[in-house]
Amino acid sequence: MLVAPRRLDVAVDLAIPALVLAAALPRDAQRVQLTPTAAVLYGALLLPLLWRRRHPTPVFLVVAAVCLVQWVVDVHLAASVSLLVALPAVPAYDTRRRAWGAAGVVALGVVLAVVRWAPAGTRYVALLLLSGFAAAPFVAGMAARTRRAYLSALEERAERLERDRDQHGRIAAAAERGRIAGELHDVVAHHVSVMVTLADGARLTAPSDPATAARAMTQVSATGRQALGEMRRLLGVLGHDRGDAALSPQPGLEDIGAMVDGVRATGLEVTLVQSGSPVAVPAGAALVVYRVVQEALTNTLKHARSASGARVDLAYTARGVDVMVSDDGTAPVGVLTRGFGVAGMRERAAVYGGTLAAGPDPVGGWRVALHLDLGPPA
Repeated sequence: MLVAPRRLDVAVDLAIPALVLAAALPRDAQRVQLTPTAAVLYGALLLPLLWRRRHPTPVFLVVAAVCLVQWVVDVHLAASVSLLVALPAVPAYDTRRRAWGAAGVVALGVVLAVVRWAPAGTRYVALLLLSGFAAAPFVAGMAARTRRAYLSALEERAERLERDRDQHGRIAAAAERGRIAGELHDVVAHHVSVMVTLADGARLTAPSDPATAARAMTQVSATGRQALGEMRRLLGVLGHDRGDAALSPQPGLEDIGAMVDGVRATGLEVTLVQSGSPVAVPAGAALVVYRVVQEALTNTLKHARSASGARVDLAYTARGVDVMVSDDGTAPVGVLTRGFGVAGMRERAAVYGGTLAAGPDPVGGWRVALHLDLGPPA
C-alpha cells in the first residue's frame, strides 16, 4: 500500500526538472547563446528541484541565489522559472514564517527582473503579470498545506476514536469481570454455605439417624451439582465460545421458591410470603431480586447466631417489587457490612435505580430490604 505513493513521488520529482528543461531550453537556444556559464546556470537551476519536497527551503534558497547570480551577470534564462517551481514546496512542507519569507524573496525577484529586463513602457504591466504568475504557485502551496493539515487532522481523529474504542472495550470488559465476580460470589457463597450446613447436620445425625443423614448428603450432592452448573455457565461467558452459556437462562422470580426449599433442607425454617399481583419484571431486575434473597439467606446461614427461622416477603406493587428478608438470629454488624455481599447487593440494586437497606431489625434479628421502582405500569 505504501510502495506506490513513494514511487509516484520519485517519478514526479524526476519529471519536474525534465519538464522545465524541455520547456525552457528551446526558447533559450533561440534567444541567447548557450555558453558554459549558461550551462552551469541551467544545472544549478534544475538539479536542486529533485530535492524540493524533502528540503523545500534550502532548495528554494539555492535556486533564488542562482537567479540572483543570473541577474548580476545579466543572463536572462527562461529556466529561471525554476524559482516559481520551487516556491510552492515551501508553504506546503515548511513553516508559515518561512513560506511568507519565500514569498517576499520572489516578490523582490519580480521587481529586479522588471527593472532590468522589461521594456521601458511596459514595466507596470510586466510587474502586474509577473506578480500574478508568482502568486499562483504560492497559493497552490498554501492550499496543499491546508489539505495536508486536514488529512493529518482526520488521521489523528481516527486514531483518537480507535483509542477511545479500545478504552471503552477495556472498561466494558472490566465491568463484565466485576459482574461475573459478583455472580460467582453469590453462587459460591450460597451453595457452599448450604452444603456446609447440610454436611454438619449429616455428621451429627449419622450415628443416631442414618436415613436422615443420607437424605442430607443427597441434598449436598444436588446442591453441589447446581453450583457447578451455574459456575460453568458464568465461566463460559469468559471464553470465546459462549455456546450454551449464552443460551442458558438466568434465575428469576419463579426460581426463588426452589432456592428457599434448598435452604430449608439445611434445617433453617424459611417462610416465603408473596403478595400483590405479579407484574412484568425485566430479566435483569428479576435476577437482582433473586440474588439479593440468595445473599441474605446465605448471610443468615453463615453469620446469624442462634437463628431458628427466616422469612422472605415478596410484594408486587404497581410500580415494581419490594423484598424483605429477615431472620431471628444475631450477628455482629461489622461482619455483614464490610463484606463483599452487602456491597454487591447495593450495586445490583443501584443498576435498576433501586435502594437496599441492611441492618438489625428493631424487633430482633437481621433484616435486608430491597425496593425496585420499575416505573408506572404499561
